[in-house]
Amino acid sequence: MEHARDLTLLPKAHLHLHFTGSMRPSTLLELADKYGVRLPDALTAGEPPKLRATDERGWFRFQRLYDAARSCLREPDDIRRLVREAAEEDVRDGSGWLEIQVDPTSYAPLLGGLIPAVEIILDAVDSASRETGLGMRVLIAANRMKHPLDARTLARLAVRYADRGIVGFGLSNDERRGMARDFDRAFAIAREGGLLAAPHGGELTGPASVRDCLDDLHASRIGHGVRAAEDPRLLKRLADRQITCEVCPASNVALGVYERPEDVPLRTLFEAGVPMALGADDPLLFGSRLAAQYELARRHHAFTDAELAELARQSVRGSAAPEEVQAKLLAEIDHWLTG
Repeated sequence: MEHARDLTLLPKAHLHLHFTGSMRPSTLLELADKYGVRLPDALTAGEPPKLRATDERGWFRFQRLYDAARSCLREPDDIRRLVREAAEEDVRDGSGWLEIQVDPTSYAPLLGGLIPAVEIILDAVDSASRETGLGMRVLIAANRMKHPLDARTLARLAVRYADRGIVGFGLSNDERRGMARDFDRAFAIAREGGLLAAPHGGELTGPASVRDCLDDLHASRIGHGVRAAEDPRLLKRLADRQITCEVCPASNVALGVYERPEDVPLRTLFEAGVPMALGADDPLLFGSRLAAQYELARRHHAFTDAELAELARQSVRGSAAPEEVQAKLLAEIDHWLTG
């Protein structure tokens, strides 16, 4: 039997991590105490909340918990702490590159406006990267529950700060609301400004939402994308174009997209040749970070160490990391497997 290598030592890239959702539970409790915020019991119980977002009521409950946590981020120091701790956690899990996703409009009211919020976030990312040695960049994400004009404003802002560490543009929140095509102009602005397009799709709704992301938004990556496994022709399309799916197995189970870890179609995507970048999504709410996603692939899908190394390579190739960073990480992955 193969000796199982330590997955926290496997170099990898983390391409699907939401800003507030990256917070340590202990930090949330400290900040809530600092600001006198009464958190929902589900966030103070010491274990991940019980969630199921396959209907709108369940999604609303998930969003309510997320909003409660976000309300505890009120000052620049809170932002700096969150980003630094997220970087520390990623380094501990073997990440060599992190692209953290944020909708700055959510933080703007308490940070002096949209532009100050973006600058505070980017400064925090730059500092955390220098302090931890982790390569870090930012994806600006529009909220599909808001008006598409808001998304265009964010896309222009993202392009404006592309030279400060913004590498991509996303579209998040409940994909059952808001048609992808309504956001096509925002994504065109982002692409024309040199940013990669990474909208969410194929999580709460089926393969059609992935096709919409490809056809209407010209996505170069898909946030989640697991429901593509239900459509062989779509799988082939993703594989042929090497569109990376940012797959978050623990999140999929926690939100009720799949009942059990073994039901997440990791094997289906992998064997179809669809590149994957395993991600933790929102560790604060789902209770597991990056290395645990690789452990899930090993334990519940019998991925060998060679296959896990290939998953790590796919995460690196799907990233916006510079060529020299990618080359370094790919060499380190080879060393993990052979050394």
